[in-house]
Amino acid sequence: MRKLEGKVALVSGSGRGIGRSIALKLASEGARIVVNDLDDEPGRAVVAEIEALGGQAVCVNGSVMDAGFADRFVAAAMDQLGGLDIIVNNAGYTWDATIQKMTDEQFQAMLDVHLVAPFRILRAASEPIRILAKKDAEAGRETFRKVVNISSIAGLYGNAGQVSYSSAKAALVGMTRTLCKEWGRYKVNVNCVAFGLIKTRLTQAIEAEQKTIDVEGRAIKVGVQPHLLQTLERMVPLGRAGTPEEAADAVYLFCSPESNYISGQVLVCGGGVLM
Repeated sequence: MRKLEGKVALVSGSGRGIGRSIALKLASEGARIVVNDLDDEPGRAVVAEIEALGGQAVCVNGSVMDAGFADRFVAAAMDQLGGLDIIVNNAGYTWDATIQKMTDEQFQAMLDVHLVAPFRILRAASEPIRILAKKDAEAGRETFRKVVNISSIAGLYGNAGQVSYSSAKAALVGMTRTLCKEWGRYKVNVNCVAFGLIKTRLTQAIEAEQKTIDVEGRAIKVGVQPHLLQTLERMVPLGRAGTPEEAADAVYLFCSPESNYISGQVLVCGGGVLM
């Protein structure tokens, strides 16, 4: 039997990159997935991938910051898939600038997507989780549920040009450790994975023309200068950037039954980077 058979997982930002790999990994272990992406097409494509592999998934697309999104996201798990066992707060992007050039809008945008959105999703999930835990206790079942918040080594060690992103990701660690204490009585393991350099569209080498992504009408520049990317990879003891699949494996560790007595922890998935 697969280790997540019968479990229901929410994975925000799962239409592309690391989030997509997380959704596919959890589905491969038997979980039913609520997929989310800012754009409709990538989200639906991941649902189709999961279904093609014999799994079950639905999508709730749109910005995690939309009014009412968190309630709709949680309701999809409960009403369409019949439960809620795993929450992975993965959605996000970077919008970099040094502090003297950073606007209030930039700073707030990073707090919103990386900190406020996870808070809203977890708050929306709190009552369903309480009710499910109560039913399990009354039936004499010990059922562990999982929360995995996605942070970054920038949140642990800081990173020049990312004061807003680093601040949000550091605060997410505090949220993780606090919720570990609040939800322990419900048998919920709350942990955090902090990624280092992972190959995604946000960290791709800039070619002749720098690419952008559209975030709610804003064109956000993405990518890293090739010489800087090479330098960053040389700083990794394992000698290269990680893949989205390797990032997903780290998240899976905290979703598996082997993590039932692990909570409030931060796992660095960074190829050995220590600062």
